[in-house]
Amino acid sequence: MKILLSLALLALLASCGSSTNMTINKTFEKIPLAKNNINNSPLLIDLLAKNADKFGAVVNDKDSFHLQIIFTQIDRDEKNRPHFTHHFYHVTDHYFYPASTVKFPTAVLALEKLNTLDISGINAGTTMLTDSAWSGQSAVRSDATSVDRKPSIQQYIKKILLVSDNDAFNRLYEFIGQKELNERLQALGFQDVQIIHRLSIPLTQDQNRHTNPVRFLDENGKLIYTQPMKYSDMDYQQRADFLGKGYMTTGKNYYAGDSLVQEPMDFSKKNRIHLPYLHQMMQWVMFPTSQGRRNKLKLTSVDYEFLHTYMSMLPTESKSPNYQSPAYWPAYCKFLMMGNQKGAWPNKNIRIFNKVGDAYGFLVDVAYIVDFETKTEFMVSCAMLCNSDGIFNDDKYDYETIGFPFLKNLGEVLYEFEKKREKKYLPDLSDLKFDYER
Repeated sequence: MKILLSLALLALLASCGSSTNMTINKTFEKIPLAKNNINNSPLLIDLLAKNADKFGAVVNDKDSFHLQIIFTQIDRDEKNRPHFTHHFYHVTDHYFYPASTVKFPTAVLALEKLNTLDISGINAGTTMLTDSAWSGQSAVRSDATSVDRKPSIQQYIKKILLVSDNDAFNRLYEFIGQKELNERLQALGFQDVQIIHRLSIPLTQDQNRHTNPVRFLDENGKLIYTQPMKYSDMDYQQRADFLGKGYMTTGKNYYAGDSLVQEPMDFSKKNRIHLPYLHQMMQWVMFPTSQGRRNKLKLTSVDYEFLHTYMSMLPTESKSPNYQSPAYWPAYCKFLMMGNQKGAWPNKNIRIFNKVGDAYGFLVDVAYIVDFETKTEFMVSCAMLCNSDGIFNDDKYDYETIGFPFLKNLGEVLYEFEKKREKKYLPDLSDLKFDYER
């Protein structure tokens, strides 16, 4: 039997003061690769079964859908300190493509790197110019979405959190550097994470190892700091998937250009990160005091407020960048509870702090959801594959018919359950109310 996740993850959960479900707590690091129902949370099993009309088709074939769910209940004590109870459903190490969810830890670590540099005059809003020095690289001299038309870490993170902008991620990947990004994630305990390529740009492995030089300028255009081009010599980990292959494959066939390749698609050279790691990062960002001493992000209170604001802001509330309909709508990138729902935001008291990803038929959302009126709060993360024909790169995926409805229903069911659950102490959520019109 293979080990699903490293003991480091349990250490992370323990260091956060998590009071995990007793059954899950003792077996989490030993979840087998398949048929792991004995390790599933009884609570989630019950909720999914009671709502079989909403979940049955996916739950009954959860292996084919690569379904994974993590649900965290939050209870406050008399001092408003959070205590976490984690529930897992079908959490395995089956590969899923994380798509845009890799942008979340990258945005967090970009802010951390600024603090680590600790250079006078450089902050998230400082102008950062990206240069080109290697094959496949492109330069950035301006940003039409910002008020001053100058690119910055701050503006890139806004675009990532509001609409999941791919170029914004690429620029932060280049700023941090491939090796530094992965080494920092590993130091935080995420041992087999690999974020090794830019998004939406067909570059070679060598091109992705080379990251652009960048320059920071003060408001008068004077050079403050230069970071040269970097080359990553990190070793890429190879890992057998649940099919027993020597690489990670999934599906039946895939398209390479206009040609249909009659074999499963190889994801061994793609980004990868476990769902529990994304869930852990969400907990750390939303609850900074839950971080352990040995695994602590080097972020300031200003950093956390900035992240919280744009993780929960609706795209149509943003003025810089400015996102308007019909290309964008209030619930854009809010899959849990909202699916692909258009129109007005349904409940002004509900805010969703999250990061989604969708590509190759994989659909992922990692979220912390609050209702300020009912004092409801919980975390939920879900990953699934919506590709019933088993063919990748054909742009025929089941997001609309299966994925979005499943995530919408999952969020709603958990919300209704938590809203009715009795709590000894109701949370004070006032620190998470922001003036989005400023």
